[in-house]
Amino acid sequence: MARAVRRARHVVGATVGILTATLALSACAGADAVEIDLPAQVEAAFPADTQTQLEAAVTEAMAATGSSGAIVGVWAPWSGEWIAGVGTQTATGSEPVDADMEFRAARITRAMTCDVLYALADEGVVSLDDVVSESAPGAAGLTDMTLGQLCDSTSGLGTYADVLWPKWVATPDRIWAPLELAAFGVGEERDTVPGSGFVNSDAGYILLGTALEAATNRPLSDLIASYVTEPLGLESTWLPGDEPATPAGDSEALSLVGGQSLRGEDGQLQCTEPRDLTEASASMGWADSGVVSTISDLGRYVQALATGALLGEGQTRFANPFPVSSSSPSWYTYTGGAFQAGSLIGQHGALPGYMTAAYADPETGLTVAVVLNNTAASSLVVRDLAWELAAIASKAPAASGETAPAAGLPWTAEQQQEAVLQRAVCPLPAP
Repeated sequence: MARAVRRARHVVGATVGILTATLALSACAGADAVEIDLPAQVEAAFPADTQTQLEAAVTEAMAATGSSGAIVGVWAPWSGEWIAGVGTQTATGSEPVDADMEFRAARITRAMTCDVLYALADEGVVSLDDVVSESAPGAAGLTDMTLGQLCDSTSGLGTYADVLWPKWVATPDRIWAPLELAAFGVGEERDTVPGSGFVNSDAGYILLGTALEAATNRPLSDLIASYVTEPLGLESTWLPGDEPATPAGDSEALSLVGGQSLRGEDGQLQCTEPRDLTEASASMGWADSGVVSTISDLGRYVQALATGALLGEGQTRFANPFPVSSSSPSWYTYTGGAFQAGSLIGQHGALPGYMTAAYADPETGLTVAVVLNNTAASSLVVRDLAWELAAIASKAPAASGETAPAAGLPWTAEQQQEAVLQRAVCPLPAP
């Protein structure tokens, strides 16, 4: 297994490497590695019909978003698995996408930052009820919200990504200070009382990261390594430093090329000529969306997240979720740094160049992780794609000697396919 030592944010990070497909969801750590309580995975490919449907869904989403490449992992313990790179690195090139390539995991970072919070709370270093103004340097005045609410995204604070996205695309190598990012969200007018409901707040996760660093006098990159990636054996998952770099940094691993199509002089989106955003500063995402990973690592991570494998005894994290919005279905909620969608738990989101989603069922082990390499469309596309893949895999027939679970999802593959097509920003090929 290839290995390389990376320099993380402020300190030398954990050793990283590339997981092979056959060991995709098994820990590469030592005897103290965290075990994930899920049904054993059948080591076989999906049946041909299921495989065809999965591949078609990914290819269609790539066309809808102008993505030249994608990396996908789908695991149904009773039926099979599919781990693959799809397409090419660039729209005009021929270099294929490899399933082991590293990419920016975007808002899946939120769940990892919350993992650290819960671990430190279990040790008594912090409490979920600690007041933000007393815990996060530079957060004076935020006396009515807690660290737990920052993790749950119920603080009422706003977001900075919508404002700063054009600047990130124009100057991806600019280094951003955490409090500079958070200020854009903190300064927004608050419409809800802290703790009363979900309000998407990237600023909240930035403040949570600063509070965790202050409580431990350790960089967040070190905390994520100690409490998340090392216990789970995620050798290709890490929080990079501020200096502009490709996702793989200076390691021997390969980076998935990421980009975004921009509008030309005629106002039309140039879908076949995306701007290359592979090299960028992870500081634009940091505690909210700065982590780098691989599909195999994300598959294992989201399984650990969904099953609570990293939680201390007696801790609960997803027991009291909030509706994502007043119009969202009852099965779509949020708490603890993650979405709950039917029986699935996970995250989705984007950082310039990459749209990423990862979801898992804590009972059946059904798991989906996917990344697209163009962010011109809404990041909800990658969520819809992940849910479409999950719906397809959930219907996969059982392998010999196995039994397919009876539980289903509250949506169909056809419904999620339609959602992907409705969000299309690039011309779709003729049927």
